[in-house]
Amino acid sequence: MNIAVLGAGAWGTAMAVHLAARHAVSLWARDPGQAAALNAQRVNQRYLADIVIPASVKVTADLPLALNNVSLVLAAMTTAGLRATLQQLNAAHSNAPVVWLCKGFEREQALLPHQICAAELPQATCGVLSGPSFAEEVARGQPTALTLASADAVFAAATARELHGGSLRVYSSSDVVGVEVAGAVKNVMAIATGICDGLGLGLNARAALMTRGLAEITRLGVALGGRAETFMGLAGVGDLILTCTGNLSRNRRVGLMLAESAKDAAGKTLDAILAELGHVAEGVYSAREVALIARQRGIDMPITEAVCRVLDAPGSAAAVARELLARDAKAEL
Repeated sequence: MNIAVLGAGAWGTAMAVHLAARHAVSLWARDPGQAAALNAQRVNQRYLADIVIPASVKVTADLPLALNNVSLVLAAMTTAGLRATLQQLNAAHSNAPVVWLCKGFEREQALLPHQICAAELPQATCGVLSGPSFAEEVARGQPTALTLASADAVFAAATARELHGGSLRVYSSSDVVGVEVAGAVKNVMAIATGICDGLGLGLNARAALMTRGLAEITRLGVALGGRAETFMGLAGVGDLILTCTGNLSRNRRVGLMLAESAKDAAGKTLDAILAELGHVAEGVYSAREVALIARQRGIDMPITEAVCRVLDAPGSAAAVARELLARDAKAEL
C-alpha cells in the first residue's frame, strides 16, 4: 500500500517508521527546512531523537509529490492544524481516503475532527485512528493496539487490516463520535490526574479520579451520539489508563507542573508551563471546549470544570481539589 503520512512531528514520524516495514511511505513535513534536516540526518532530532527513519521513507515538503499515487493519507498533525491540512488536500485534488490521528476539539468552534472533515472534504472517505499509544513506543516497535473508526464500516475493516501487523494491532469500529470523544476528553482527565499526583493525594485518589473521569467521558460521548460500549474499549478506558498513568503523557506532565506551581507562591503561569513542555498538550485546548459543550447540553462534568478552573488560575489547584472532595454524596451509577 502507498501511504502518505502528513505531519513530521512525533506521531507522524513514528507511524512512518513503523509502516515502512510493510508499505511504501512518504512523510510530508510542512517546513522545507525540517524536511531537509530529516533527509540529511534520517532522525527527527526534536521529537524522536533516538529513532532512525528508514531510507525507504520518502521525506518531502512537496505535498503533491507526497500524495502522488497514494491509496491512504494519514493526517498526523494536531487538531488545530487539521483544517488547514484538509484544505490543502482539497486544493491538491486528492481523492485518497483520509485517516486522522489527532485527538481533541477544534478551538473556538468546539468541533470534532470528523466535523472538520465534513466541512472541508465532504466527499472524502475518512476515519480516525486512536487508542492507547505513545509515539515513542510505536516507533520502537513495542506492542500497541489501536481502533480505526469510520462511518464506512467496510473501509474501516479493510484499512485496519492493512495497518495491522508486526507489533501494531488495529481493530475496526463504526463509532467515529465515540472514538473521537474518548480521545479528546481523556486528555482533560490526564491533566486532572497529573494535578492529583502532583499534590500527593495518593493512588486511591488517582483511581477514583480516573473512574469518575471515565463516567464523565461516557456521559458526554453518548450525548453526542457515541455508543456506550466504545468507552469500555481501547479508545476509551484503554487510552484513559495510559494517558493518566504513563510518564510519557504530555497532558499528565502539564497537571504535574500545575500542581507544583500551586505549591510555590511565585508559581509558573500556564504559558510558562507550556513553553517548558515544548510540545502540544491537547487537553489544555480541549478542556474549555468540552466544558462549553457539557454546559450547553446540561451534562454534569465536575472534573472537567475543575481542570478549567486550574488552567485559568494555576495557583488554585489545591483549593479546587478540596472542593471536588467536598461534593455531596450521590448514587454512583
